[in-house]
Amino acid sequence: MSRQIFDEIKDLITESRNPATREIDAKSTAEILQLINNEDRKIAEIVASEIPHIAAAVELLVAAFKNSGKLFYVGAGTSGRLGVLDASECPPTYGIDPEMIQGLIAGGYKALVRSQEGVEDVFEQGAQDLLDHGFLAKDVVCGIAASRRTPYVIGALTKAREMGGKTIYLTCNPRSEITIPVDVVICPVVGPEVVMGSTRMKAGTATKLVLNMLTTAAMIRLGKVYENMMVDLQITSKKIEERAKRTVMQVTGLGYEEASRELERAGGHVKTALVMILANVNAEEARQRLAQADGFVRQALAS
Repeated sequence: MSRQIFDEIKDLITESRNPATREIDAKSTAEILQLINNEDRKIAEIVASEIPHIAAAVELLVAAFKNSGKLFYVGAGTSGRLGVLDASECPPTYGIDPEMIQGLIAGGYKALVRSQEGVEDVFEQGAQDLLDHGFLAKDVVCGIAASRRTPYVIGALTKAREMGGKTIYLTCNPRSEITIPVDVVICPVVGPEVVMGSTRMKAGTATKLVLNMLTTAAMIRLGKVYENMMVDLQITSKKIEERAKRTVMQVTGLGYEEASRELERAGGHVKTALVMILANVNAEEARQRLAQADGFVRQALAS
């Protein structure tokens, strides 16, 4: 098995040496940081080249969400942690049910805070974890594997396709090397890491950028944003409560006290408050307009 894994990873671009940083151990602190920054500056343009594929993935997600489907991120190590992070931040930001976007990491909760050796190598566990979390044919799996070979991730993707679900594969190795069937492949090939094989660095940064794009674009397409502001956020803290008031103030021009009162009349729901104020209607009619407009504030106001 060890020789098989060696053969699988020896030619991966994410496991190769970076010629620009071969002397990094002989550099000063400032020079080390400059080398790291030089590599990091390349990432945004590489992700930009994948926008057509990211857009295709967003369309899958929007279609699934409109059909009451869910998104499951599946990964190991850094990839898994980033998936869990993105999933956990969507409910308070966009007011969605926590079940709608879920992050699965090889090794479970313990692996979030401490590396669990060997758990990523169990193909069957990826499939089992997916089933244990209620995956259905109307759902989507986004497998995240910088190296594109993680058995846990491939197991989940394989099970999802067997069940008729849609699949997205996010990896930092070339598209031409992908051998498993999936619906959309996203490949920001960021090249060799500053420290060979340390995919928590450039590959991790690229992954975070892509995940940001996937869920943000999907939520915008679902009407969770008005102009460029969060209007479906859940008021779960004082900070978010004040952000909600500020949003109402910025859109409507009301002062702090009046915006606070209108938000209270709207049951703390920013969308409802905005339609109430801008369309000069009561809370019930504002909610009806939003329902008829599939939750989009612009359409609710136009109606």
